[in-house]
Amino acid sequence: MGQNLKNCLIAHARELGFAVVRVTTPDRIGEAGARLRAFLAEGRHGDMIWMETTADRRADPRVLWPDVRSIVMLGFNYAPDHDPLSGLENPLLGVISRYAQSKDYHDIIKGRLKQLASWLAREAGADVKVFVDTAPLMEKPLAAAAGIGWQGKHTNLVSRTFGSWLFLGSILTTAELPTDEPEQDHCGSCRRCLDACPTRAFPAPYQLDARRCIAYLTIEHKGHIAEEFRIPMGNRVFGCDDCLAVCPWNKFARVSREIQPYLRLEASDAPLAEFLQLDDAAFRKRFAGTPVKRTGRDRFVRNALIAAGNSGQPDFVVYVEPLLSDPSPLVRAMAVWAAWRLTDQETFRRLRLRFAGNEADPVVRTEWERSPRAGNSQSHPVNARLTTADHQFIDPPR
Repeated sequence: MGQNLKNCLIAHARELGFAVVRVTTPDRIGEAGARLRAFLAEGRHGDMIWMETTADRRADPRVLWPDVRSIVMLGFNYAPDHDPLSGLENPLLGVISRYAQSKDYHDIIKGRLKQLASWLAREAGADVKVFVDTAPLMEKPLAAAAGIGWQGKHTNLVSRTFGSWLFLGSILTTAELPTDEPEQDHCGSCRRCLDACPTRAFPAPYQLDARRCIAYLTIEHKGHIAEEFRIPMGNRVFGCDDCLAVCPWNKFARVSREIQPYLRLEASDAPLAEFLQLDDAAFRKRFAGTPVKRTGRDRFVRNALIAAGNSGQPDFVVYVEPLLSDPSPLVRAMAVWAAWRLTDQETFRRLRLRFAGNEADPVVRTEWERSPRAGNSQSHPVNARLTTADHQFIDPPR
């Protein structure tokens, strides 16, 4: 009955739009827990304190739910129909990560997972729990253990069939289902993902320092973005797809039909001028129901100002100048930096005379203390190069 139940489960999952279904057990993530603890001990999780507070549950699904016997891992294909890095060549655009250009993937997947889990519970007479990147569960090691793919040198999941473009979901159950074999690592000597990273976020293959990752900086980081990362950010305003998009295994990925109904034009790459003019109400309206909304207007405009500063387009100053008096110090600080990058010496002195005197925030005041400069910025810096080191797997945030 076990194999027949699993076959029916897979068929039902595909009817619901899932591209791949595999099964593993909670004890098969090996040393992933130890590697997670090393990642945390080195502080590479940055501001993501929730990773510390949930480390024990994250390291072992049986701590999360002692009764679990099988874990059904599912992948939902979101492969794009164009090169997601193409927008990086246009400094007038703000680039948004592919995963965020649609309705929030949690909302897309969770309803389908619940339908599938309800079917499994009814057919198997078992208890079930459903998760979509919302619980302390190491989904990438579990997906690798289940045979969906392997964790590449960029620490993300890679599939021979779907490349880098899978959303993951999981069903934990008390039912005992036949398991699948883990996928082998097929990265070989390739290091395209490592070399593509603009901020050198990979200390070694299979290791990530989230504090240097553009996805972390533009989405998770709540504070000011350090100057060393601003120019490498280019015109990325939410997330970064560089290490995902350059993977050679993407050539086998089929463009997703399933994601098409959920794509949101207003959440795609768009003129920076539009992003720079967003107040809180306009931001919420534009990005309602998408992953971008949870970052909040202030951090999003902070990122857009960095992109403006990297654009080499003095015309953007007309949008930057009003933000020099924005209520948020995150916004004001990057407005100063963008103005410094885009204006000549006399214009920057004039702006400083007008705005700096009333500035109370110490970080913003420090930005104003820059010496005026002439000339425009380099808009697209050369990607960083890394050195290789020992292979270590961790389970950092996406």
